[in-house]
Amino acid sequence: MPGPVRACRTRARERFVGHYGHVASVRSSDDGSSRVWRAGRSVGRVLHLPITGTARGIRRATHAHGAGESGLGKLIELHAINGAGDVMITIALASTVFFSVPTDEARGRVALYLAVTMAPFTVLAPVIGPLLDRLPHGRRAAMAGAMFTRALLAVMMSSAVATGGLELYPEALGVLVASKAYGVVRSAVVPRLLPPKFSLVKANSRVTLAGLLATGAAAPVGALLHLIGPEWPLYGACAIFAFGTYAAFTLPHKVDDAKGEARARLSTHEARSRRPGLRTVSRSVLCGLMANAAMRGLSGFLIFFLAFLLRVHPLAGQSAAVSLGIVGIAAGVGNACGTAVGAWLRARAPEAIVAAVLSLTLGVAVVAAVFFSGLMVAVLAATAGFCQALAKLSLDAMIQRDVPEAVRTSAFARSETLLQMAWVAGGAIGIALPLNGVLGMAVAAAIAAAGTTMAVRGALTAPRHQHRPDPSRPRVA
Repeated sequence: MPGPVRACRTRARERFVGHYGHVASVRSSDDGSSRVWRAGRSVGRVLHLPITGTARGIRRATHAHGAGESGLGKLIELHAINGAGDVMITIALASTVFFSVPTDEARGRVALYLAVTMAPFTVLAPVIGPLLDRLPHGRRAAMAGAMFTRALLAVMMSSAVATGGLELYPEALGVLVASKAYGVVRSAVVPRLLPPKFSLVKANSRVTLAGLLATGAAAPVGALLHLIGPEWPLYGACAIFAFGTYAAFTLPHKVDDAKGEARARLSTHEARSRRPGLRTVSRSVLCGLMANAAMRGLSGFLIFFLAFLLRVHPLAGQSAAVSLGIVGIAAGVGNACGTAVGAWLRARAPEAIVAAVLSLTLGVAVVAAVFFSGLMVAVLAATAGFCQALAKLSLDAMIQRDVPEAVRTSAFARSETLLQMAWVAGGAIGIALPLNGVLGMAVAAAIAAAGTTMAVRGALTAPRHQHRPDPSRPRVA
């Protein structure tokens, strides 16, 4: 029956063609969507490659030479977060307290800021170290708490930053106290995260340099946010510190291990205290601490004094804002260079380094007072930043070398508290001094001279064996 057979063959052919035609069309559609998917994935890779590549590069740098295995890399990243958040708040406060009003009113506002925030801080600062000594098993929580506190305060300050109301100042005090509490705990944590064959000077150099680089990267971002509104840098700070709260808990658990530790005391004789103190260990440590206090006081003085001096008498041919920017950049670059040199330097005599950098600062300050000019102001700012970084790294080295491990972390906490108080005192002098350039540089020279005296005394009284390599002692640089 040819008719029915032909009909069956036709239907079979139609089913065959229909089926495979459908498959072919689906495959063609799949190939088209696959091409679109591959193209989209390529575009996505191109867009996120700079971000992920930069993140991987930063991670490799912070985790190099065993820092990743020891946990130091995570502390370096945490300190970078801290620096970025702090500069956001600084931009918001500076725009409200300093730049938004005339010079005379700005001076009154800054004086009020010092009175309401810095003065109470001088009372609270001596308490920070002892309180943190009582939390040796909660260092990660303390650092996270300092981050979270600043995140909350940044949001609270956002409503007052535009008007500069009085409620802004106690909130700024809270930010300052939380920031310094973080700094104290961070100084105590570094010795517990040292990689093998890593000196404390090198570790602190990496941590400090990361904070400086993050500050420099976040500053223009904060300035752009301020163009949107004065409260936007504070929103950015809140987001940064919120992330820092999480990052603090990612530090290794050994950060909270306080086995064998005790609290250090600044006693003059061991007989007066059952616990060893800084003076009982080494006079050079105490002299180095006093010299660093002078450098930190000089830093606070220059920040406040030059801020007003350059606003009234800017650099030749420059506006006040540009003049402040030039001096600020000079100080920042000097600090970064000093930190980098500290990581590279292999000296075995930190007392000599402190004496040398204090003498250099004194010499430049004297020259700036005799030949006062805008250029010398910038040179002094850069020199002070460079020498302050090296002096602080050398002090850390002396504490590591001379202070027993049982009280070493506490000694870092106490020394950092004293240095912060010195900065407050220097800032108070800077805000109260008449805006006379020669007079200001003379005061700067006097502060540097006091520090140089202590530094030279420490170098002369340091035992000779401390300048010789000793395998039984920890490496200081």
